[in-house]
Amino acid sequence: MENLALIESFSEFKDDKFIDRVTLMAILEEVFRAALKKKFGSDDNFDIIINPDKGDLEIWRNRIVVEDGQVEEPNEEISLTEARKIEPDFEVGEDVSEEVKLIDLGRRSILALRQNLIAKIHEHDNTTIYKQFKDLEGEIYTAEVHHIRHKAIILLDDEGNEIILPKDKQIPSDFFRKGDNVRGIIESVELKGNKPAIIMSRTAPKFLEQLFFQEIPEVFDGLITIKKAVRIPGEKAKVAVDSYDDRIDPVGACVGMKGSRIHGIVRELGNENIDVINWTNNSQLMVTRALSPARVSSVKLDDEKMTAQVYLKPEEVSKAIGRGGHNIRLAGQLTGYEIDVFREGVEEDVELTEFSDEIDQWIIEEFKKIGLDTARSVLEQDPADLVKRTDLEEETVAEVVRILKAEFED
Repeated sequence: MENLALIESFSEFKDDKFIDRVTLMAILEEVFRAALKKKFGSDDNFDIIINPDKGDLEIWRNRIVVEDGQVEEPNEEISLTEARKIEPDFEVGEDVSEEVKLIDLGRRSILALRQNLIAKIHEHDNTTIYKQFKDLEGEIYTAEVHHIRHKAIILLDDEGNEIILPKDKQIPSDFFRKGDNVRGIIESVELKGNKPAIIMSRTAPKFLEQLFFQEIPEVFDGLITIKKAVRIPGEKAKVAVDSYDDRIDPVGACVGMKGSRIHGIVRELGNENIDVINWTNNSQLMVTRALSPARVSSVKLDDEKMTAQVYLKPEEVSKAIGRGGHNIRLAGQLTGYEIDVFREGVEEDVELTEFSDEIDQWIIEEFKKIGLDTARSVLEQDPADLVKRTDLEEETVAEVVRILKAEFED
C-alpha cells in the first residue's frame, strides 16, 4: 500500500522523539492538509483519518453531486455521471465521499510531504528541547565530552542533546578528554534558527552556589542561605552565608571538620581557594570580614560614594590585597564597596597619581589592579614580585621604585 510506504516511520518518530500521540497526529494532519491545499486549492472538504501507531492513513474528499455539465468547482462538486461510477444509485444534491490515494498527489508531492513531515517533527523536537533546557537555566547539569574544538568543547547528554562549553566558560586549569563527564550550570539557552544553542558554564558564580546546594545538606534544606558568591575562576572565591537558626554555625557547617565538606567543591573547581564568610547587614563589619584572612584595625565608610577606607597594620596589608590583588578585588565585589587600604601608623604617604608627570598613567593603573595605589605600598613590595604580579617589565618596575624612593629621600 502506497500510504504505508510513506508513513511507515510514524511509530519510530513517536518512540525516538518522545512525541505524544495527539501531537504527532496534529503534525501529520497539518502536513497532509498543506499538500492537499497546494494540489486542490482548498482542504476544507477533506477528511483525514490517521492511526500513527499502525502507520495507517486515509484521505477522503467530500463533494456534492450536480447535473452533468453543471460542475463549476471541481474540488467541491462532481457530475452525476462521475458520481455513479463510484456508486450507481447516487442522485443530484447528495454528498459523495471519495478516497484520495497518495499516488494521486504525484510523486513530487509525496517526496515533498516526507521532507515537510521530517522538518515539522524536528522543529517540534527542537522546541521541546529548548523548553526543557530553558527550565534548567541556572541548574547543574552533567554531560559527556563528545568533541574537543579550539574554542569550545561539545558535550552530549544521555539523550543525545548537544551542549556547548565555550573556552571562556572553562576554568583555566580544566583539562578534559573525550568520554569524560563534565559538570557545569546551564547558563543560557537560545534558539538559533530552529535549533537550540545550549551553553554550559563552569566559571559563573552561580555554579559555585549550586555546588553548595548539592554538597552541603543544610544549604539544600534551606537552613543556610547563600547571600552572595563571587569568584575569580580557578583562583579564589568568597561566599557569604547566613542562617535564620541561631543554633547553626553557617561557616562551620559549610566548611566541615578540617574542610571535609568543602573539599569536594574545591576539587571540582580546580583547587579554587574558597573563603566562607558570615553575612551581616552591618556594612562596616561586612567589609572587615570580606578582607579575611587579613586582620583589619578600622574601617571608614562613605555610603554615598560606596567607598571604604580600611586601615591595617603594615604586616596585614599584603594579606588584605592577596596574590594578584585577588582578595581585595573579591572583597569589593562581595560588599559593593570600592576598598582602599591604608597602613596604620604610617603618616607620610603619597598617592601614585601624584607622580603622573613622571610615571605613565598605564603603569599606575597596573599597580592599582593589584591594590597598590600609594608610593609606600609599592616600595614595601619585592620588585621581583611586582614583575610577576603585573604586566610590567623589570626595567619599568626598577625605574618606578627609583622615582618613588627619590621622593621620600628628599
